[in-house]
Amino acid sequence: MIPEAKKDAVARGLREAFGTTEFEDIRMLTAGLSPAHVFRIVVRGCPYLLRVVMDTGAATGPGRGDQTRHFANMNLAAEAGIAPRVWYTNTEDRVSITDFVDARPFPRTAALAGLPLTLQRLHALPPFLKPVNIISPDMFIRRFQDAKILPESETEELFERYARVTNVYPRDSDMVPSHNDLKPENILFDGDRVWLVDWEAAFLNDRYHDLAMVANFVVTNDAEENAYLRAYFGEAAGEYRLARFYLMRQTMHVFYAIVFMLFGAGGKPIDPNVKAPAFRDLHNGIWAGAVSLATNEAKLQYARVHMNQASQNMRTARFEDALRIVADQHASA
Repeated sequence: MIPEAKKDAVARGLREAFGTTEFEDIRMLTAGLSPAHVFRIVVRGCPYLLRVVMDTGAATGPGRGDQTRHFANMNLAAEAGIAPRVWYTNTEDRVSITDFVDARPFPRTAALAGLPLTLQRLHALPPFLKPVNIISPDMFIRRFQDAKILPESETEELFERYARVTNVYPRDSDMVPSHNDLKPENILFDGDRVWLVDWEAAFLNDRYHDLAMVANFVVTNDAEENAYLRAYFGEAAGEYRLARFYLMRQTMHVFYAIVFMLFGAGGKPIDPNVKAPAFRDLHNGIWAGAVSLATNEAKLQYARVHMNQASQNMRTARFEDALRIVADQHASA
């Protein structure tokens, strides 16, 4: 089951971590979209998570290439008690061994209360390294437009409104250590504590990025939004934080719409009239583990849901108010 080319590297890791190369059981884990090989491995009666990245030359991106930044960030998070204990890492072999978390169902209401505090601890860590080449929404939008996946008439208004966000949103003004990939399979609940896993996309980023991504799954109305941000900030968010959070949510909707449409369409035009489920219904299904985004059809559906949500939200009075509040704050500053 362990790739032949990595058997020596895995044996080396087991020997250094546990003083043995023997294990009683191993099985591959299939959740998530990372190309890394991930296993649950039992050594001396205890389960661990073994992660193996195949040699890909100079390839970069999550699950590929140099793991130095990934392992450094994962160790910082583990030391802070928000990631599982790290038993072994080897950047040359691209192998890591950590505690295995036996995940339990995480009720949304419990997540709404607990995750802001986890994010608070994450964002208080020592600064993560920021990669030299940052993947930006603008880059993906250009790729999307060049591919002509949808008629221009379908996205013209969306991109015009998104441009209004980028014109006022203060980039690089509130940067914190961020996970950047807080989808449900990377948020594990053991019945008592929350653990964040899969740190390959972590770097220094805008504070509201993680907050907005988690909110897709746990925040369902204005009252919950206020409670979520109050728990995170330790006080009422106030109009500026609420406005900035709202604009980041629209940025994330546009980003997910474009990225998942590019991945799902494979560069080919798609039917603009395909129906999509309601935003809340789909995200509830993903949170519960009942919906997977592994297929191209699922990716396209996920993209359409986010595109619909962004289009709807950016036509509201709240959107206009958020633009004004953020613009005024930084004009005065």
